[in-house]
Amino acid sequence: MSETDSFIDEVTEEVRRDKLFALFRKYGWIPISLVILLVAGTGWNEWRKANEQAAAERFGDAVTRAIAAKSAKDQVVAFSQISAANPETRIFLDFLIAAANAEADNPKAALALLDKVASDPSTPQIYRQIAMLKAVILRGNGQDKATRLATLEKLAKPGSPFRAVALEQKALILAETGDKKAAIAVLKTILDEPGTTQALLQRAQQLIVAMGGSLRTTGSAASNG
Repeated sequence: MSETDSFIDEVTEEVRRDKLFALFRKYGWIPISLVILLVAGTGWNEWRKANEQAAAERFGDAVTRAIAAKSAKDQVVAFSQISAANPETRIFLDFLIAAANAEADNPKAALALLDKVASDPSTPQIYRQIAMLKAVILRGNGQDKATRLATLEKLAKPGSPFRAVALEQKALILAETGDKKAAIAVLKTILDEPGTTQALLQRAQQLIVAMGGSLRTTGSAASNG
C-alpha cells in the first residue's frame, strides 16, 4: 500500500470517528435514558409489589383480629373499621359484616349489604350471585314464595356455579309449602347434577327419603345409596 493510500485510509477513519462521536453527542442520551427508565421501572415495580404484599398482610391481620372478637356485635364494629384497598376487598368485607349482622340478630342490616352487592352492576357476577343466594336464604319465609322461587330460578340455571345449592333451596321452599312431589323431583335433579358436593348429595337423599320418595329411580342415587 502506497503512502497516499495509507493517508487516505487514515483520513477516512478519522472522519468516521468524528461522525460517530457527533452522533453519540446528539443521540447518546437515548440509550442512557432507556437504561435509567428500565432501572427505575424495575425498582418501582418491586416497591409496588412489596407495598401490595404489606397491605395484604395488614388486611389479613385485621380480619383475623375481627373474627376473634368476643361477640358478633363486636365483629360488626371491628369489620367496619377495616379499610378496603380495592373493590374486591370491599365486597369481601361487606359479606363478613353481613354475616356478623345476621349472627347478631340484625338481619335488616345484613340484607341491606347483601342487596347492595347483588344490585351493583359493577360487581362481578359471581359475587352478585353469592349475595342473592345469601339474601334469599336469610329472608326465608319472610319473603313471598313467588319472589323466592324466581330468585332461585335465576341461580339454578344450567352452568351456574350455585345451581345445586339453589335447587336445594327451591326444594325446601316447595316442601315447606306442601308440594312434596315437586320438591322430590327437584331433589332428584340434584342427585344427577355434576360437581355436586358429597354433603349436598347426602342431604338431598335424606330429604327424598324423609318426604316419602324413593332413591331407586335415579342411577346416581342407587350408586350413593
